Amino acid sequence: MHHHAADPAPATPGTHDPSVRTGLWLVGARGSVATTATLGLAALADGHAPSTGCVTARPAFAAVPLPAFGDLVVGGHDVAGVSMAKRAEALVDAGMIAPRLLAATHPALEVADAEVRPGYDPREHQGSQQEAAERLAADITAFRERHGLARVVVVDLASTEPPVDPLPEHDDVDLLRAALADPGRSVLPASSVSAYAAVLAGAPYAAFTPSAGMAIPALTRLATEAGLPVAGQDGKTGQTWLRTVLAPAFAARGLRVLSWAGTNLLGGGDGATLADPEAVRSKLATKSRGLRDLTGTGTTPLHIDNVPDLGDVKVAWDHVHVEGFLGTRITLQTTWSAHDSMLAAPYVLDLARLLALAHAAGVAGPVPELGFFFKEPWASHVHDAAAQAGELAIWATRTAATLTGGLTGGLTGRLTGRVRP
Repeated sequence: MHHHAADPAPATPGTHDPSVRTGLWLVGARGSVATTATLGLAALADGHAPSTGCVTARPAFAAVPLPAFGDLVVGGHDVAGVSMAKRAEALVDAGMIAPRLLAATHPALEVADAEVRPGYDPREHQGSQQEAAERLAADITAFRERHGLARVVVVDLASTEPPVDPLPEHDDVDLLRAALADPGRSVLPASSVSAYAAVLAGAPYAAFTPSAGMAIPALTRLATEAGLPVAGQDGKTGQTWLRTVLAPAFAARGLRVLSWAGTNLLGGGDGATLADPEAVRSKLATKSRGLRDLTGTGTTPLHIDNVPDLGDVKVAWDHVHVEGFLGTRITLQTTWSAHDSMLAAPYVLDLARLLALAHAAGVAGPVPELGFFFKEPWASHVHDAAAQAGELAIWATRTAATLTGGLTGGLTGRLTGRVRP
């Protein structure tokens, strides 16, 4: 995505290391979220739009050395043949993206789309899952070398998979390796093959969906041993974020939440995917867990309905029933409506920048402080959005303080070294 206007505006406030170009490798690169993130990145890098909605553009991160938006280069994997530019045209037609922004970023979308490689499709793959992961890893490594990147951050934005039944191989690295090498076996879902590929390519990784991805314990262990920071799981962008803002406020006043019921109406690709009762089980589990922890109530019924004509506009209704002083009853009802991809896309850019910082600082394994971005934060029990925001800013400042010689300082050898399977 290295695409410059004649006179680009500064991308963000903050301290940048201009020698650092960072790859952003999107799994599901031709989907709505990935396309919106890529188009948005080009708009920010060239000064066509302000960085509103980007957490890392806030003053709290001004002194943190992060890659500039203009230093992020996009590539990815996808099984779809529709180009990013075509996807963006559909998003313009749906009223989500301003036509002027598509016109300004069209060349950058074409450049990024040329960096998209065929993803892993279990239905079509011949051979072992090890070979499949090595092919995906080779794509990431070639992308890094071709563009002279300091590192590549992989973000999974592919369609939600059904929950995975645990296998002994998922807990044991040696058993997993043996199974992956066997062409007759298929022990990992597609999202986890992509996560394993990130480990093989030495790439930090974020799981933006509820799919298993890197959450398979043996894969998390391999990533940690390889010195890779990983973050997840399932982007907390709309209704769940609002819930984790409001629920702690009730608790702070000593009020008791009796029930918290919710409904989601959405169309588009997400609506179609989640119309599958198996896939929706993954999403419902991650959406309810944090709310139960914050309120202590098990009464949190939630429905997700596919309403095709809504497209990418997601409507979320909540009904909260609360007990107050002397047994009085309090009711709160909220309506949240937004373009889902517009909520997710800036988080993808934030995660790329923050995982680049973590990697440069030698952070390995799940990063609990990146839990701000997720419904089911790895290695953290904190769900309170305000508490998470505070932890994130402190972590970024503290991590930046451990860097010597900027983001490239002394680490390039380790960062570009492939991990042998």
